[in-house]
Amino acid sequence: METSRKPLSSSDALHHLLVVMLTLLPAVQSMPVPTDVPMCTAAETAQYSLTFTGKWTQAAFPKQYPVYRPPAQWSSLIGVTHSSDFHMWQSNEFASNGVREFAEKGEAWTVMKEVETAGERIQSVYGILSAPAAVGGTGQMNTEFEVFARHSYLSFIVRLVPSPDWFVGADSVDLCDGDHWRDKVTLELFPFDAGTDSGFTFSSPNFETIPQDRITQITSSFPSHPANSFFYPRLKHLPPIAKVTLTKIKKMNRILSIPLEPTQSNLLPTGNEIEDKLINTPLDCEVSAWSPWGLCKGKCGDSGVQHRTRYVIMQPANNGAACPLLEEERKCFPDNCL
Repeated sequence: METSRKPLSSSDALHHLLVVMLTLLPAVQSMPVPTDVPMCTAAETAQYSLTFTGKWTQAAFPKQYPVYRPPAQWSSLIGVTHSSDFHMWQSNEFASNGVREFAEKGEAWTVMKEVETAGERIQSVYGILSAPAAVGGTGQMNTEFEVFARHSYLSFIVRLVPSPDWFVGADSVDLCDGDHWRDKVTLELFPFDAGTDSGFTFSSPNFETIPQDRITQITSSFPSHPANSFFYPRLKHLPPIAKVTLTKIKKMNRILSIPLEPTQSNLLPTGNEIEDKLINTPLDCEVSAWSPWGLCKGKCGDSGVQHRTRYVIMQPANNGAACPLLEEERKCFPDNCL
């Protein structure tokens, strides 16, 4: 008798594939170490815990903040431990097909294949790591990974959901300092544009960028367009939208495990993660252009009055500038008066 099997969700399938890839990843052989970067001489491997904490709140990012269909949230985290001669992604460079698919759709199959190929070709990759998707803009996710002297760098990427092709991440964070491992590293994360989709807002429809642009950091003034969801001309810098804490932990004689189920207990950061002051970003009111002047209303031979109007595009928030008058009038003289 056949038994029914519950289909795997995309998150479950992704993590199962990661486990298989970690199992099949070929052993790393010694390779010449580049001489233009500091050499790590740590004798033993090190194990780290990674904690990702979202700071994507409506108070910090009030403009067009996604509250439904879907609400603000984070994709799974995909990361790589590697040597200095490998880059998962780089600012001001073109995104690979794998990074493109992940930034636009959250699909990790191609980027993992790219990592696997790099590991086989130049043996620059030590391991792949993953953490389950975080629920909500302030969600949290955790995972553990291992590094050693030849492969002391960490790179990772997390997609903003919803977004056209926006992500946060880190490129080549060196966890080694000479002959020892860093005890703790904290990274403040800011949004990046993968350069593959031309949408300006979180909910923009898919509109491919042709030709493809380079990966660029999104700032309060770039892209310089009022429709941009991160456009805050009053701010010199955007507040960080997420944070990652890397903490060296005691080495355990056990197999490194990958979490297979999304965590539902990560709606709000707990413990020492609540250490940042509440950020309230002022959002000024935005109004449309004036309409054309209306008909002149008045008696023949006398002056009349005509009106024009505009409407509110964006309501103010967090003590931002209030909306100006939405209606204006002026004196006029009726046309075609008999």
